[in-house]
Amino acid sequence: METQDVESVQQELSDKEVVERILSGEKRLFELLIRKYNQRLYRIARSIVTEDSEIEDLMQCAYIRAYEHLGKFEWRSSFSTWLVRILVNECLSHLKKKHRVMVTDIDDELSTSSYKNISSPTPVSVVLNKELAQALEEALLNIPEKYRTVFVMREIEDMSVAETVEALALSESNVKVRLNRAKSMLQEKLNSYYKNDLVFHFYLTRCDRIVQNVFNSLGIV
Repeated sequence: METQDVESVQQELSDKEVVERILSGEKRLFELLIRKYNQRLYRIARSIVTEDSEIEDLMQCAYIRAYEHLGKFEWRSSFSTWLVRILVNECLSHLKKKHRVMVTDIDDELSTSSYKNISSPTPVSVVLNKELAQALEEALLNIPEKYRTVFVMREIEDMSVAETVEALALSESNVKVRLNRAKSMLQEKLNSYYKNDLVFHFYLTRCDRIVQNVFNSLGIV
């Protein structure tokens, strides 16, 4: 399927319609979902797994797992939230296997009331040059993963609190706490702004490669 064709069809169909057509036999339409969510999945995976060389494999595993379970998805949440949850599980499982991090459910030391006392920093808005965007990426990679992931989901990918809660299996208060902590940590490292399309950017060549690799693994021609 040509990129232009993908874009035109993608604008016409909802995720649910695409999934229904895939389940009816139009398997190649899965490309629509891959291309639609590649940027989001890459940024979120990058916020959890800092080794860029490992991220494409994890994304591909998430897509394959999602494809294999499309028929079981009950639409109790949005497709994107379900897909992100699969990716997060793949990333955390990968890290556990490599013994790189210890995964904890919540921060015991942080109570629901604690985040109310954290002053909200000035919203970040725009990056003036690529060097500053790179500085933000480096700053993000130098704060703990549990804060970084929430920041990427909420501030860069513009996921709602509810979506983030579901994707990470956290309470609403913990999402808010972690977001504020992430902002505070980043403020210490940066005194400027960021621009969404320059942070953890996902290039078209990589997008094409992932589509092809997923299709090869699934035997879709």
